[in-house]
Amino acid sequence: MSIGVTKMQILSLYKSLMRESQKFSNYNFRSYAVRRVRDAFKDSKTLSDPKLIKQELSFAKANLNIIRRQVIIGDMYKTDKLVIENLQ
Repeated sequence: MSIGVTKMQILSLYKSLMRESQKFSNYNFRSYAVRRVRDAFKDSKTLSDPKLIKQELSFAKANLNIIRRQVIIGDMYKTDKLVIENLQ
């Protein structure tokens, strides 16, 4: 990783994405976002090309900002909880 990206930075970004994804008030959006973040990082786990790593990190940071905006918008238009959420 000669591009200056450390494993701690990647882990920090992953944790931020997961934390923000958990903030969705809508169960379906929340579970989709968490699943999508987890799958994307799992798929990118074996990358070794510095250019690809940097590209994926930029994509993840952009998506973090998108998730933050969508959480705010979702909070403006809350809906009733689903049956599955009431069980938990």
